[in-house]
Amino acid sequence: MSAETPAAESGTFPRRRLQFRAWRGTRPFWAGLYVLLSGLPIMYFPYFHLQLGHLTLAMATTAGAGSLIIGVLLVVLGISLWYQKHVRTFAGVAAILLALVSLPVSNFGGFIAGFLLALVGGAMAIAWSPGGTPQQEPPAAAAPGEGGAPQAAPLFEKAPDGVSEPYDLSGTSPGNEANGRHSAG
Repeated sequence: MSAETPAAESGTFPRRRLQFRAWRGTRPFWAGLYVLLSGLPIMYFPYFHLQLGHLTLAMATTAGAGSLIIGVLLVVLGISLWYQKHVRTFAGVAAILLALVSLPVSNFGGFIAGFLLALVGGAMAIAWSPGGTPQQEPPAAAAPGEGGAPQAAPLFEKAPDGVSEPYDLSGTSPGNEANGRHSAG
């Protein structure tokens, strides 16, 4: 940097953070993150070699290629949840199924960590629904003297002679259609 290099705009980080927050709010971000992270232990542990002094402990399974495929598919499903939110149901179901398949194939689903992350992320992807655009309603104009509060329904019915009587619902049933409801068939 030199003395002639212009300084960065103030407020760049907060503006980028707010842009990321708005982007994150329009898609199943956390579900995608959990599904993506679930693929990492599932594809890592079958190829992991633990060194204990001069002893090498290999976690390899006979289905090492299967666990690699499951892990890669989970990572791809997680990324697709971020960028293609309309496939959320498919990706969620596929993540749950791949998590179940990873139990016998890749060291109990990445020692249960990848299995649980995929289950939670898949369930979150299925449960997520896009929010609607907020609709601003115009304020209701209140008449003078009214506080704008909703009015309660009357408890008593005014008879023609001016005497208040309670509603009489005796003798009404859905069968005789006397309660104002009609049968559907």
